[in-house]
Amino acid sequence: MNIVVLTPEKEVYTGEAKAVNVPGTSGQFEVLNGHAPIVSSLMTGKVKLTLVDGSIKTFAIDRGFIEVLRNEVSLLVQGYVEE
Repeated sequence: MNIVVLTPEKEVYTGEAKAVNVPGTSGQFEVLNGHAPIVSSLMTGKVKLTLVDGSIKTFAIDRGFIEVLRNEVSLLVQGYVEE
């Protein structure tokens, strides 16, 4: 699935991933290939991407939203700090 991470200023990440784990306002959840369409708010916390090659990429966000539609995952976040 394709992941894109956007802040108000710019696109900070785009790429393919097998899974994305995000800090939802109702709790942490994971999105996998074929996930049902969803829009959810996110709270401040860590995002973990499991990339196609099996490597892990993590970064911190400062609130935002996630949209999942047809294996396209968009994270719209206020802040982004790569770890």
